[in-house]
Parts: sequence; structure tokens; C-alpha cells
Amino acid sequence: MRRAAIRGSVVIAAVAVPVFVWIVTVPLLGHRLRVEGPPSLEIRVGTVIVLALAAALAGWALLAALERLTRHGRTVWTVAALVTLAGSFVLLTGPMATATRTSLALMHLGLAAVLIPGMTRAPVALEKRT
Repeated sequence: MRRAAIRGSVVIAAVAVPVFVWIVTVPLLGHRLRVEGPPSLEIRVGTVIVLALAAALAGWALLAALERLTRHGRTVWTVAALVTLAGSFVLLTGPMATATRTSLALMHLGLAAVLIPGMTRAPVALEKRT
């Protein structure tokens, strides 16, 4: 399987995890994911899909660029991805119910748990023969 196909599959799987958490939290457990404050924000499944997809595709684009620019692209990308994950938890300090905070944390961790190892384990491109 080609590297692009593997990474595309990883993106789909990485988006599926937060969507799964949303499905368990909202329709199955009956909790509304809502961030309080002016303005209050209700987190719907469409929002989860768009933001997870944007994060996964941005991660893929950054990894592709780093692989072209440096021999240590995967290592640099992994560190950047982990720093981004840690930074994303700052967003969870706002006013919200504990169930919302927990669900959002699981979404962030789930996406990263699929994306980081999945992107870095795709095969390295074959070198051109001269």
C-alpha cells in the first residue's frame, strides 16, 4: 500500500475516534457538549468532524513538508504533534461541565493516539535511483 493511501486511511481513522466519542456522549449518554460563556457554544457532530479533519490534514501537510526539508522530519513532527496536543488542553480550561471537559479531552487524546503513530509508521518513500 502506498504511503499516501496509508496516511489517508490514518486521517479517516483519526477523525472517526472523536466522532465515536461524540456519539457515545451525546446520543447514547444524553449529555450536551456545551462550552459556557459569552457566547455559549454547543459542540455538534459536524463541528467535531470539521475540526478533527482540519487538524489531521494540517498534521499530514506539516509532516510531508518536514520530510522534504530535513532528514529528521518524522522526529520533528512527532515532537510538534505532542506539543500541539499538550497545548490543546489549554482550551479545556474554560467554563464547561466535567462531562464536556472529559469528552473533549478524550477526543483530543483519541485523535492524537491514532494520528501520531499512524503517520509516522507509513513507509518511507523510495529513493530515486540514478
